[in-house]
Amino acid sequence: MDKNKKWEEKKVNLGSAIIIGAAMAFTGLVIGLNWEKWTQDFAPYLGFSNTSTTTMDWSSLNEVYSKISSSYNGDIDKGAIIDGAKKGMVEALGDTYTSYLNKEESADFYDDLHGNIGAGIGVELGYRDGYVRILRVLPDNPALRAGIMVGDIVYKVNGEEVYTWNSVDIAKTVRGEAGTEVAVTVVRDGKEKTFTMKRETINNVSAYVEYDEKTAIVTVTRFDNNTGILVQKIVSEFKDRDVNKVILDLRGNGGGYVSAAQDLLSLWVDGGKLLEQKSKNYGNTTVSASTGKAVLKDMKTIVLVNGSTASASEMVAGALQDYKKATLVGEQTYGKGVVQNLFDLSDGSTLKVTTAEWFTPNGRSINSEGITPDKIIELTYEDINAMRDPQMDAAKAM
Repeated sequence: MDKNKKWEEKKVNLGSAIIIGAAMAFTGLVIGLNWEKWTQDFAPYLGFSNTSTTTMDWSSLNEVYSKISSSYNGDIDKGAIIDGAKKGMVEALGDTYTSYLNKEESADFYDDLHGNIGAGIGVELGYRDGYVRILRVLPDNPALRAGIMVGDIVYKVNGEEVYTWNSVDIAKTVRGEAGTEVAVTVVRDGKEKTFTMKRETINNVSAYVEYDEKTAIVTVTRFDNNTGILVQKIVSEFKDRDVNKVILDLRGNGGGYVSAAQDLLSLWVDGGKLLEQKSKNYGNTTVSASTGKAVLKDMKTIVLVNGSTASASEMVAGALQDYKKATLVGEQTYGKGVVQNLFDLSDGSTLKVTTAEWFTPNGRSINSEGITPDKIIELTYEDINAMRDPQMDAAKAM
């Protein structure tokens, strides 16, 4: 593509997409030539018992595999067929958030979730509005210094078009050995911009604090196993610093563990309901705050949110808004009001399955809608280019 030409979105032919999807699902689902072998060898990898799968009639799929294995003019990689089977089965659900991760993808997912991102450029990626975009640019890292921005579409890596790939595969390509170079081309306002950077080892904590006189600005980038401990340690400093206001920055926070969000909310809410989960398979459950830990319950609090504030971070924002413990400032949140359970399978792969919808303490469903801030303030590319942050400025002035 001529880099001087305006970038245009490419469309995938729907018919081709359907054929490819069907081929993956039908050719991948059967790994043996008879049903008994399939139920013995394949079902356990999907986390199902034999009794739970016997209600399905796989004979037509068995027939497809039999024809392929006896007539295909090429080598058949049974391992790839197994992975394709699992992915095809999960993708057939049509749910954005339910996914199958093979062993390698699973390891990368857990590394991302816990901030173990190794050497790279210091960005967090996620699927938004049809493309993989930059959700967060981490402080003091190559991407920030180069000028990559939140919202950029990842178009090419080292000259190869990757914009149709998933975020996991793009992240693998961007990462590499510390000190090596990587060129990332993004699309911003319909135009291509290429940034060449040296990879660095990224120190990616999930929470950190800055102080502006008596205001503590606490940024939470994700909710992992250490987030609650980190924030509690930060809050323990407030008394000595005479803090009288907290700005909780959840912009670009794509979520994480509900338990970590629960730990954070327990600093403001003393024992109250934080959310309700409704599931047809697991019933309804209520997640409540801990008691006796709400040291910030009377602290003036402003929460910053944007379109990449999702899942567990929306849980925090919604609960604080319902309890009137904070004023929300920024832009409409993403709207991920469903819960995924992680099922670690015997071969090292992982199933991420949508198991419930969750509701705020006041019974609001935010799925596909998001949370509307109390004060709507847009952060534009022009603001970012000019090093302005009107959302933060408004929070500081309140």
